[in-house]
This record gives sequence, structure tokens and C-alpha cells, in this order.
Amino acid sequence: MSARTIEPAPTPFRERNPARGGIFREIYRHLALLSAYFSQYAKVRVSYRGDFFISLATSIAASAFSLGFVVVLFQKAPQLKGWRFEEVLFLYGFSMIPYGLFNVLSLNLYDFGNTYIMEGKFDRVLLRPISSLFQVLFEVFRIESLQEIVTGSLIVWYASRHLQIHWSALDVTMMFTWALSGGVIYVSVFLLLSTFSFWFEDRIGIHPPFWNLIAFGRYPLSIYSGFIQFLLSWIIPFGFASFYPTAWMLRRAEFARYTPLAPLVAAACLTIAILAWNFGSRRYTSTGS
Repeated sequence: MSARTIEPAPTPFRERNPARGGIFREIYRHLALLSAYFSQYAKVRVSYRGDFFISLATSIAASAFSLGFVVVLFQKAPQLKGWRFEEVLFLYGFSMIPYGLFNVLSLNLYDFGNTYIMEGKFDRVLLRPISSLFQVLFEVFRIESLQEIVTGSLIVWYASRHLQIHWSALDVTMMFTWALSGGVIYVSVFLLLSTFSFWFEDRIGIHPPFWNLIAFGRYPLSIYSGFIQFLLSWIIPFGFASFYPTAWMLRRAEFARYTPLAPLVAAACLTIAILAWNFGSRRYTSTGS
């Protein structure tokens, strides 16, 4: 009796492409985890309503104070190095959108050295079967900072009307893209700064001086010295998070030519930050307690 060769059954398409299926499964898994993280944290945060509304009121007051400074500034001077009040108001409003996106996610980055390294909570993060960076970014949220995105959008709308800017679908799409790129730039810079905690254990970290530099991006870079302009463009690229996109929307040709680089700068910053995080997390040796 002759042996008969049995041909294997055809493999379905999704099984013949495990890499593709794996990527989509991972994306879906992380999106589901992000949704679960956010909903759970929101429930806990809102359950303490008094604390939440006090934090929200404080956030609104801080935004109002900064906006008030711009108003008072232009009561003293009708222009700022050739920039009208409405133009600076537009810049201020747009800068609040990526800054608000960043603020929603930045709480753990600011406290990373103290909370995760000094107190040893990074051990818990490493024991879970999910990216350590994903956990650190999305375990907690500064929900009250969502008001900054809303406030910034309203200021942009108000300034646009006075500047007679007519928005096309492309303008709205580009504004969304640049706002997202700006948020990525902010997160990437402070993520990179957080990785220094793997080498230098300190409760405060090196964030505060860089945090103050964000305020520089709320005003035209042309009012600063050449060194500050270079610093905020090519070393700590906060200018690409707010100023250069605004220059494009205001048709400021002398600065708008740099605007298309914003997504590339964001991608480069994020890549560097992730590489530094992966390198630093492999060096982590726990607290030893």
C-alpha cells in the first residue's frame, strides 16, 4: 500500500501575514488600554468633585492671568516688533492647544524622578506585560488641562475674525496637524529630560528651567535675540510647537518657510526620546530596598 502525501490546507490570508495582524492587534490593544486608563482615572478624579473643580478653576485662572498680561502689554505698546495685538492674540491662543495636549499627559513626566525612581514604583511598571513608557504616560491625566485646548481654540476663533482670516478645510487640517505635532514636541522634550533620572536620581529633576521656556513660544520669536531664536528653533524646538505654525497661518512669509518642518521635528524629537527611554530603562536597577 503506497503512502499518500497529504497536502496542508491553504492558510487563510490573515494567518499568512502574522506581522500585519500582530501590528493591528497591538494597536487595538493599546487603544483599548488607553481608553480604560482614561475612563478609570476620570472616574476617580471626578469622584472628588471639590478637588477637581478647584483644580479646574486654578487652571482657568492661570490661563486668564496669562491672557491678561498680553492685553496689558498691548495697552502700553500698539505693536510688538511689527506684530499687532490680534496677531499675538492668535499666537497665544494657538500655543495653548499643543500646550493643553501636553499638560494632559505631563504629570508623570514632571514627577518621574520622584515617583518612579526615588520611590521605586518603576519596579511595578516593569512587571506588567505592556510598554513601560505607555504606562508612565497614560497612568494619570491632568484632565482639567483640557480647558486649555478649548480656551485656545476660542481665542484663535476670536482673533481670526478680527484678522479676517477665512478658514478652508486645508487650513483646519493643517492647524490640527501642527497642534498635534506641537504636543508631540513638548512631550518628547520632557520625556527626554525624564530619562536623565535613570542616571541622576533627584526628586525635582531638571524640568523646571525648560518648563519656563515654553512661555517664550507664546510670543513672536522675532522679539528675542538671535541666540534665543536659535535655541528655541534648533536646540529646544519649542518654536515649531507654536510660533512657526502661527506664522504660516498669519501669512508671515519670513517665518512660514520653516512651518512644513514641524511634523519632521516632532518625529525626530519623539524618536530620540524613545531611544533614550529604552536605553535608560535597561539601565534601571531598582531601589534595592
